[in-house]
Amino acid sequence: MNAAALDTVLNHPAIWRGSALAPVPRGLATGFPEIDAVLPGEGWPVGALTEIYAERKGIGELQLAMPAAARLTQAGRWLTFVAAPHVPYAPALAERCLDLARVLMVNTTVLEERLWAAEQALRATCCGAVLMWLDHAHERALRRLQLAAEEGGSSLLLFRSARVAPATTAALRLHVSRSDNRTVIRVLKRRGGGLPAPVALDLHPWIRFSARAAGLCAADATPRIPGVVC
Repeated sequence: MNAAALDTVLNHPAIWRGSALAPVPRGLATGFPEIDAVLPGEGWPVGALTEIYAERKGIGELQLAMPAAARLTQAGRWLTFVAAPHVPYAPALAERCLDLARVLMVNTTVLEERLWAAEQALRATCCGAVLMWLDHAHERALRRLQLAAEEGGSSLLLFRSARVAPATTAALRLHVSRSDNRTVIRVLKRRGGGLPAPVALDLHPWIRFSARAAGLCAADATPRIPGVVC
């Protein structure tokens, strides 16, 4: 077997490596202790790709990223949105304590431009995380994004439809759905193997109260906007 063929085999998502059980570096805390408890590294993987499969849009998938995003921007790092299905409402982001001066929006319908923008942001060490919406992409393109995240030490959260669930080399894969007015998060894949029980969260109280309770921003830093959901 030549080197190219071996590389293809080793990069196939169905291949298990012993290194998968190696200690996992500390992750970026999600802000939800129930989720951190089931994630290797106790947070979003840093320098790696996370895939979030939403049963349908707007059921809480973006809210899962907000506490970590707030901490990154408050620390002076950039947060990049790539091809968001809707323009995030700026006052709602501020309510979640994001520093809007550190938020970059990339809006293009051209796949190659989306991939290029995400790769450049991930390689920039000043960027803490990229939030990208993408249903279809070649595995080679995803590997390029993974390498860029490793190089820049940033996190890539890729939001995808639950109807599109290809096998990929993502470090973490989550499925998000709704049940009994709660957001249910299922781990489909994580480093180290083994799948934990689903986590059910009531995100609505968090939207209104927990950002300030967690000390992510000062009590008078942004105006209160009750009921605003992005």
